[in-house]
Amino acid sequence: MTTSPATAFLEHEARALLTRLDRVRPFVINETMVLAAAPLPAALSAVEPFLLNGRRVLRRNVEQFLEWLRGPGRDMPASEQQHRFTAIRIAFNDVLSQFDLFTEAITQRSEHQTGVWLSGLDMLATDALRLRQQLFDPPPLICYLARGPGAAIRRARTRLPGGASSPAALIRVPRERMIGHGIGSSLIHEVGHQGAALLSLVETLRPALLDAMRRAEGAQRHAWRSWAGWISEIAADLWSVAKLGVGSTLGLIGVVSLPRWFVFRPSGADPHPVPWIRVQVSAAIGAALYPDPQWTTVSKLWSALYPLERAPAAMRGELASLVAHIPEFVGTLLDHRSAALRGERLGNVLWMPGRQRSELLARYASWQRAPQELFAVPPALAFAVLGQARGEGLLSPEQESRLLGAQLTRWAVRGSLDTSVLCAQASRPVPVRAPALAN
Repeated sequence: MTTSPATAFLEHEARALLTRLDRVRPFVINETMVLAAAPLPAALSAVEPFLLNGRRVLRRNVEQFLEWLRGPGRDMPASEQQHRFTAIRIAFNDVLSQFDLFTEAITQRSEHQTGVWLSGLDMLATDALRLRQQLFDPPPLICYLARGPGAAIRRARTRLPGGASSPAALIRVPRERMIGHGIGSSLIHEVGHQGAALLSLVETLRPALLDAMRRAEGAQRHAWRSWAGWISEIAADLWSVAKLGVGSTLGLIGVVSLPRWFVFRPSGADPHPVPWIRVQVSAAIGAALYPDPQWTTVSKLWSALYPLERAPAAMRGELASLVAHIPEFVGTLLDHRSAALRGERLGNVLWMPGRQRSELLARYASWQRAPQELFAVPPALAFAVLGQARGEGLLSPEQESRLLGAQLTRWAVRGSLDTSVLCAQASRPVPVRAPALAN
């Protein structure tokens, strides 16, 4: 039977698609990163099988299409043949889009030194997602750099192109913040988005804030409505302050120190609070979690950098009203309880030991006498200590950059060595006791 031109064309297109699919190789045989720069084993073991399975399913679909095209589909109208092939081609591009999402993050691991630092940031992010109580199963986290001042996250278990659920979280951090305490503030804010999703914080906090709005009147009603609209970003800021202390708020100031029109601009439908208000809320959260006069100092610093009287006249009254309402809002936020929190106050769940100003400064003073102690604490605590010291003027930006660079490298090396040891132990043969000799 003569093959129609359309059938022959589509068969060639499908076979060409298979050849291109064969060129998509696993990361473990396609990247040149040193071992210390590799993503954590939990991340690679989640991502590689996920991508491999996507390619396997696509290959099977293409082969089934070719079988159909050479059999019952041969006599189908060309338009029907094209319709089926187009669906496969869309699925092919979805598979490539999923691959490219992770490629951008993993390929950077081949950059000299930067790759190792990214592995260290993976360790920081993983530590920052942990709570004192185990309330959820934490997903793998992978960090990468991008241009611009802001960070972002594609959370684990969210929809990827093609409808599949992401096996790991991808956290984009700004290259311009490498390396200083500000990178920790940006990174842990994004980790906070993942943590908030795992605890369903936005889904339970927003209805509570809207209930408060319905009971309120006048300016308070507007304030509750604003907090409800901004709660996704405020919850992530809460997570960051709880983990880093004042270093989080100082890092936030670094991010939103922009032209005055931006700092005071109305947010509209943007889930980010008005930047001027956002810093004030961050400082108020810190004062509630870890009470100390320093938070008032930070708030005054921000007000000196951006005096409220320099805001547009139409915004001044609204901003003043929101500032006056911050204490009541922060109290409601930290008192929040839900099933995911197992009935605990949110403030108690996120509160971390050792983040009080006096404790952080005491630890920094101890490190001055015994520098090796710096490398023995969890990553988020190390960033909190150095952020506090930087805020106090005890640590210069140059010293901070050197210390954090060394710290990220040590975490990456330690992580790779720990993995090697575990692999060696798992592969070590079990000794077999020789039978006793008979007398």
